[in-house]
Amino acid sequence: MDIEIWSIGKENDSFIENGIAHYFKKTMPWNKIKLDTFQLPKKLVSTDVQRTKKLEEEMILKKLQAQHYLILLDERGKMLDSTQWASQFQSFMNQGVRTLVILIGGAFGVTDAVRDRANQIWSLSKLVFPHQLVRLMIAEQVYRAFSILNNTPYHHE
Repeated sequence: MDIEIWSIGKENDSFIENGIAHYFKKTMPWNKIKLDTFQLPKKLVSTDVQRTKKLEEEMILKKLQAQHYLILLDERGKMLDSTQWASQFQSFMNQGVRTLVILIGGAFGVTDAVRDRANQIWSLSKLVFPHQLVRLMIAEQVYRAFSILNNTPYHHE
């Protein structure tokens, strides 16, 4: 199963990029993982929230393919602990999911069309975090989940 983290927003600062690369490298022996960031072209950036969300929706749905299993991250989604993340990943692999996409929506959230397309909606916290930090947190949680599945000493309970 391939894992793709999709995120709307600016590119990562170097310290975030280094952290993500660190966890991706640690995850690679077990699973392929990558990060794709999407930005609206400068000429399309608008102060109109609904227009911005609609343009982001178009980017997301254009890239989304039938074999993608989409998990949307949203503060109103289902909260899982790290062991539950690992169990979910195992379940996805058992079901034959080819590509798992974890989507970090734009600054204003996502449209109903994107929400409706999501197979699941998860929450990291009731708190709101900067997109770059969420990318790093997801990279770490994916590594943690696979370390749990492979019985390494990283995760402690």
